[in-house]
Amino acid sequence: MSNETKNEIKSYIALSGWKLVDVIEALKGYGIETTPQALSNKLSRDTLRYSEAKAIADIIGYELNWTKK
Repeated sequence: MSNETKNEIKSYIALSGWKLVDVIEALKGYGIETTPQALSNKLSRDTLRYSEAKAIADIIGYELNWTKK
C-alpha cells in the first residue's frame, strides 16, 4: 500500500467523522482485535488485510466496490 493509499484510508475515516480509536473499538464487533499503532503500522507496511479494509469501510459508512475499467 503506498503512502497515498494510507492517507486515503485515514482521510475517509476523518471525513466520515470517526476517530481512529473509535474505528479500532468498532472493529472488535467484526472479530478484529488491533490497536491504533498496529493499524497505522499495517497501513504503512502494506499489510492491511482486505477483510480489515472492508470492515473499516463498513464501520465508517462506505462500501468497497470493484468496478470494471
